[in-house]
Amino acid sequence: MNGPAVPITIRPEALGDEDTIFALTQAAFAEMPFSIGDEQHLINRLRRDGDLTLSLVAEDIERIVGHIAISPVTISDGSQGWFGLGPVSVWPELHHRAIGGTLIKRAIADMRMRGAQGIVLLGSNIYYPRFGFEHQPQLTYTGPPPEFFQVLRLDGNMPSGEVKFAPAFG
Repeated sequence: MNGPAVPITIRPEALGDEDTIFALTQAAFAEMPFSIGDEQHLINRLRRDGDLTLSLVAEDIERIVGHIAISPVTISDGSQGWFGLGPVSVWPELHHRAIGGTLIKRAIADMRMRGAQGIVLLGSNIYYPRFGFEHQPQLTYTGPPPEFFQVLRLDGNMPSGEVKFAPAFG
């Protein structure tokens, strides 16, 4: 059952947020059946490599309650300006309170303002379509079932080819 929305503010990650983001991401993915338990380290690798294009935190009046990461992707057809969304993390006790959705909407808006051409993600084909994401067969990602690899075109033409996430994804 969904609980009431939690009043939050969203801001860019700041120096000193790293340990909280690490703990939050670790907790958020601890019980996820599709997780390999590495998401918290992934964010640190993206940050270390300079590939954390956008890192936003959601705060309530007391603490950071959510986080979202955006990083660059490459597409085999050479298309530029495409990014990967994820991970998105919310403290487990605050799931279903609109925090993740608010972070996703803000990240999409910020990337649109930055002139991004589009965003890809690997995730639920039930949850993410509400934000405009859909499977596009001309863009591929090797590994998981294709319907979980989804695309949101923000501007320009839809590219065609294989997508690779930033090196930190392994």
